[in-house]
Amino acid sequence: MIDLLTDPQALTDFLSTSLRLSIPIIFAAVGGVISERSGVFNIALEGCILGGAFGAAVGAYLIGHPVGGLLLGVFVAMMAGLILAGLAVGLAINQLVAGIAINILMLGLTSYLARLILGADATSTLPGFGPIAIPGLSAIPVLGPVLFEQDLLTYLMYLLVPLSWWVIYKTPWGLNLRAIGDYPVAADSAGISVPKVRLFAVLASCAMAGLGGCYLVLSQVFVFTEHMSAGKGFIALAALILGRWNPIGALLACLFFGLSDAMQLRLQFNSPDVPYQLFSMVPFLASFLALVVFAGKVRPPAAIGIRYERGGK
Repeated sequence: MIDLLTDPQALTDFLSTSLRLSIPIIFAAVGGVISERSGVFNIALEGCILGGAFGAAVGAYLIGHPVGGLLLGVFVAMMAGLILAGLAVGLAINQLVAGIAINILMLGLTSYLARLILGADATSTLPGFGPIAIPGLSAIPVLGPVLFEQDLLTYLMYLLVPLSWWVIYKTPWGLNLRAIGDYPVAADSAGISVPKVRLFAVLASCAMAGLGGCYLVLSQVFVFTEHMSAGKGFIALAALILGRWNPIGALLACLFFGLSDAMQLRLQFNSPDVPYQLFSMVPFLASFLALVVFAGKVRPPAAIGIRYERGGK
């Protein structure tokens, strides 16, 4: 690990790996912030990442272009969000139960359909997005290649995180969103449609989580494998809590988890005699310890997870 301090190229490679590992979690965590700010607990982020990855793989495979994969991946994730909104908002089913049901549904459905559609080509390399260097900025030592020699979806993440913050905190719609998440009765009394805002928030949340799945397939590994979300949706839930339900805070928490994940990969490489399963636990242990240390100091939206019926309390 000393080489990270003495070798600029090693540090650049380590930070680049950390960022790449963070991006799927960032998309999902910021999406989760939008949903939970409206009062809907989105535990289905894991299933939306997986659905986005599946849709991206099928779209890229059938159309032969990553843009087709991107569009289908977001569409599949939004369909999962539509089901979640129908269950949690429309039918007022327990939000945790609805989210778990969608995770289970996506696990089984994507595995079955991937075998059915991709078949023998499931392990074939799919078309994806390559790195695009920004002239001038990419030449900055160490951080230039890390931040400005990335693919299209990474640059999209750079845009969506501050845009989400601006929408939530600086627009009338964001004010309505936060009001519904904290006190839906008052928002309803002011003429704001609680179900409509929550529906839109859930769809936007799942679409962004789907972008995380698209990144896995179209920018990172270029193949689809069953269960490839690998718990990233649950780490995103931890990140949005640590980030105080703020997109910028969630971004910082995700970068921390990405650093932890990159660290465990480096430890695996440097210690081949140690069972790799021990190092694979590092990101989950990091999220657990961070939650233990900081969770007691955060205040979630007051109405999160609570069903709302017009005329009720």
